[in-house]
Amino acid sequence: MDYYDLCIAWNWEYDADFVGVLETACAEHDVSLLQITPPSLVASCAALRDGQLALGTLLDRATDADAQFLPLVQWAQRRGSVNINLHHKARRARDKSLMHRDSVAAGFSVPHTVTLPPFSQQRGMPPLDLTALGPLFSIKPACRGGGQGVVNAAASLEEVHAARQQYPDDHYLLQAHVEPMHLELGKAWFRLIYCLGEVHPCWWDVETHIYQVLQRSGQMEHIFDTLCALAARISAVCGLGLFSTEVALTDGGDFVIVDYVNDPLDLRLQSKAADGVPDTVVRAIAEEIALLAAPGQ
Repeated sequence: MDYYDLCIAWNWEYDADFVGVLETACAEHDVSLLQITPPSLVASCAALRDGQLALGTLLDRATDADAQFLPLVQWAQRRGSVNINLHHKARRARDKSLMHRDSVAAGFSVPHTVTLPPFSQQRGMPPLDLTALGPLFSIKPACRGGGQGVVNAAASLEEVHAARQQYPDDHYLLQAHVEPMHLELGKAWFRLIYCLGEVHPCWWDVETHIYQVLQRSGQMEHIFDTLCALAARISAVCGLGLFSTEVALTDGGDFVIVDYVNDPLDLRLQSKAADGVPDTVVRAIAEEIALLAAPGQ
C-alpha cells in the first residue's frame, strides 16, 4: 500500500505556484506529498477504495468547484485522516447568511445587515427601511465568492430587486458600509489569514486588493495582537483551519468583521500577481501545513 503524509486536491490552474511552494516545504520536513488533480482523480479514488493508497492529512482545494472530488473527502472522513477544512464546515462557512448569524451570536462586531430570502422562493421583498443602511450599501449573494454578484455601492430598491435575480436560488445580504479610521500608514482595513493556529495580518486595500504585511511594532502592536485574537475566535466559530477574513477598525475603536470567512483562500503569489498574497505569507502557510502533516506530529 502506498502511504502519503499529505495530500492536496486541487483543480485551479492558479494554485500551481502555491503547490510548488508546498512541495518545497514538504521536502524540507520529509513529508511525502501526493497531488490529486482532475486527471488523476478517478485512479486515486479507486486506489483508496481498494486499499492500495492511504493518506494522513488532506488539504481540499477542489470540492467547492467540482463535486467529483467528494469521494476523496468522504474517504478521508471515514478513515480518520486529518482534514484541514472539513467539507461540511467549509460549506457552512461559505454561506454569508449563516456566518452573519453565527458572528452575531458569537458577539462579534459586524456591519448592519439585512438578509433577504432567495428570489426563487419569494419574488417580492419584505418591507425594507434602506435608511438604516445609509446612503450607499453593498448587496452580496450569500454563497458566492470572488466578488461574484456583489454590488458595492447600491442606493435603491430597484438595484436590490435586479441583483436578487442574478442568483435567484441564493439568499442576499444588504450590508451597510463601514468607514475605517485613518492611521499614519493608511486606512485601518485588514485581511487576516488564519492557518492552523497562526495568524498573518495584512493591510488590505479594498479598491486594488493589494496586500501589505502588517508589522507588529509601535502603535500597531495592540492592533496586531487584537486582530490575531479575533481571527482565532473566528476559527473557533467556523471550525476551519485555513481561511481569511476582512476586518475594519473604526473611529469608535470597534474591530468590525466585514467579510466573515473566505474559503478556499486565493493563494496566488504576490510576486506573480499584484493582488496575490505576499510570498512570505504563502511560504509560512506551506510550512505550517507541512509541519502538521510531518511524521510523528
